[in-house]
Amino acid sequence: TRIVSGTVQPQLNKEWLRSSEVRKMLGISHGTLQTLRVKNILPHRKVGGLMYYKYQDILSLFEGGETSRPNGHGKT
Repeated sequence: TRIVSGTVQPQLNKEWLRSSEVRKMLGISHGTLQTLRVKNILPHRKVGGLMYYKYQDILSLFEGGETSRPNGHGKT
C-alpha cells in the first residue's frame, strides 16, 4: 500500500497488515508505530510474536474517524 496525494491506496487486498507493512505505508518508524499502539490511536492484534493492524482502521485514521478496537483495545 502507498500514500498518494494524502490518500492510502491498497496494492494488495489484505484485511490485516503486519507492522512492517504499516510502517512502510505510513512512512513512520518502529518507535512511532509503537507510540500509536500505546496511546490506543491504532488498534492491533498480537498473534504469536507478530502485531497485526486492520487495514480499515488505518483508513479511518486518515478520514479522521474513530477506529474499531478489537478485544477492548481503544475506542468503539
